[in-house]
Amino acid sequence: MPASKLKGEILRVLKAEGFIGAYEKSEAAGHPTLKVQLRYINDGQPVITGMRRISRPGKRVYVGKHEMPKIMAGMGLAIVSNSKGVMTDQASRRANLGGEVLCHIW
Repeated sequence: MPASKLKGEILRVLKAEGFIGAYEKSEAAGHPTLKVQLRYINDGQPVITGMRRISRPGKRVYVGKHEMPKIMAGMGLAIVSNSKGVMTDQASRRANLGGEVLCHIW
């Protein structure tokens, strides 16, 4: 996929949470790209079973520290962008921050 700083930060969070195996930045046809290695459970099922983009360019979704969503009763996670960077919903709650909800992953 084409590389950007935001995509790289989202991949960093996904790797830290165990949803993907690895990622690397490379260059294809003179443009920076990102290569992602997906993770699978022993029987071939993907670790990521669902993903939903929440904030879009035409409709940004911001939440306060008290409205931070819990995805699938804590089994999934929300990726949030705030003044401290890109982080999970749990890390944002611990830091006592709200922010822009980028996506939900389960």
